[in-house]
Amino acid sequence: MSELVAVTGATGFIGGALCARLAAAGYRVRALVRSARRARALPAAAVETVTGSLEDADSLRALAEGAAAVLHCAGAVRGATRAQFDRVNVEGVRRLLAVLESQPEPPRLLSLSSLAAREPQLSFYAGSKYRGEQVLAREARKVAWIALRPPAVYGPGEKELLPLFRTMARGIAPVPGSPTARFSMLFVDDLAAAVLAWLACERPARGIYTLEDGRSGGYDWFAVAEIVSRLCGRPVRLMRIPAGLLAIPAWLNRTAARLFGYAPMLTPEKLNELRHPDWVCDSGALSEAIGWQPQVQLEEGLARTPGWPCCRASKVTKP
Repeated sequence: MSELVAVTGATGFIGGALCARLAAAGYRVRALVRSARRARALPAAAVETVTGSLEDADSLRALAEGAAAVLHCAGAVRGATRAQFDRVNVEGVRRLLAVLESQPEPPRLLSLSSLAAREPQLSFYAGSKYRGEQVLAREARKVAWIALRPPAVYGPGEKELLPLFRTMARGIAPVPGSPTARFSMLFVDDLAAAVLAWLACERPARGIYTLEDGRSGGYDWFAVAEIVSRLCGRPVRLMRIPAGLLAIPAWLNRTAARLFGYAPMLTPEKLNELRHPDWVCDSGALSEAIGWQPQVQLEEGLARTPGWPCCRASKVTKP
């Protein structure tokens, strides 16, 4: 019988992609979902579901029962206060770990963190991801765990970055910070391949690892615009967004969110992340640990992402 892998955050972009790849690779998949309606996005024939949440220990036990591994992909990416992020990204990790630790032979655990955790002072989100990693480092006793820090992940089904690439395909590349800021990228299929490689390892080393698409030194905005220009066959002009144009709505968002209790994406803290000059990482340590190598860099990954045109080259216009 094939191994059972349990997944949190299965209805999100990355979690859904992982469920599909796991099922295609022959694993049995069990997913934690908040409701039957949310579960409709999953391939019903390939994924068993458990209705519940990270706040419900009973549903976490049902999720993990009989599993060889747990992939923890659930996370809060929107919010205006530390508590909103910590409730999911810190306490959710702690509750899941406690359930796994209580089992006589606990499954191994892969926790999806974020490269933002490298700079926890920048935002509530970044700090919560770092603190979630520290829960694993300090509190795991029996559970064999690994935390992955991916950079920006894109690919089919992604909804946050695709609008940006569509705008760039029309000839304008809006830049929230310095055009020379550097960052790594990761195609979702490469992330899924890394997870499968980890599952195939008999004794993967514990630890916190970064991973990216194999482009040494990452990308800057000029490089991204040049790639989009080649794919779409038109000039792409970088347009730096004035600081106040984002700062004012970010501040208003945070103020309104605290008054009315909703969770915004754009806040002053999120701007700190967007404007940080160095989000470059490398995959060397992870490759050595699990034998995985990235295969897809940005130009190929965008060409494999539905939703925008793909043609031959033109030029980049610098601001």
